[in-house]
Amino acid sequence: MTGRQPTVDDPNVLTGLLSEAKALILDFDGPICSVFSGFPAPEVARQLREILAEGGHIELPPEVGETRDPFDVLKHSATIGFDEARYIEAALTAHEIEAVDTAQPTERAHELIRVCADLEIPLGIASNNSRMAVEAYLAKWKLTEEVGSAIGRTQPDPALLKPNPHLLREAAAALGVAVNVCVFVGDYATDIEAAEYAKMKVVGFANKDGKLKDFQEIHCPDAIVTNLGWLIDAIR
Repeated sequence: MTGRQPTVDDPNVLTGLLSEAKALILDFDGPICSVFSGFPAPEVARQLREILAEGGHIELPPEVGETRDPFDVLKHSATIGFDEARYIEAALTAHEIEAVDTAQPTERAHELIRVCADLEIPLGIASNNSRMAVEAYLAKWKLTEEVGSAIGRTQPDPALLKPNPHLLREAAAALGVAVNVCVFVGDYATDIEAAEYAKMKVVGFANKDGKLKDFQEIHCPDAIVTNLGWLIDAIR
């Protein structure tokens, strides 16, 4: 990582970064679409808590009982036992598959994918979301052939999710490209951390209020973009 204040929407930095890259890897929720835009994440988290309650796990830590993030419930389920984690992961996968049917595409995300395909730039996805949900989204929008590797959650072990670099390494391996010549695009601090652990160049996607400040504070992204158009222009 840079260890310095990252630049924002800087075409020269982006062109230099991407010209040295052999592949582009994208996070899914954020850089490609808003997974829970049509099926709110807080509702998913509530339903996952109900599954735990049905199994007798009624007393939850306050931060889990009040969370709006379904991944918090998944992480907690893994502390209870393997079966609980398996049930929650399966339910979360089902909800994600339902959610991607109404997920709102990120502005210019599909264009970015197709530009990479047209220019024969290997492109992959590395997501904490279920691989089946990622594949369902790509199929819905007829993007399957444009994406070289779609890597997502396949196991109930949340320890394998970002910020663990496991998924990024899998995505690079599936593309047949070394991690140190990939550029990853993510929109959360955990994405930046995962790329740092993987020794992969990373662009922070500051598509919402607060994310720009977060990325600037951690000083880790190699660059920051506020719109995917900057990446498209740099690639072209």
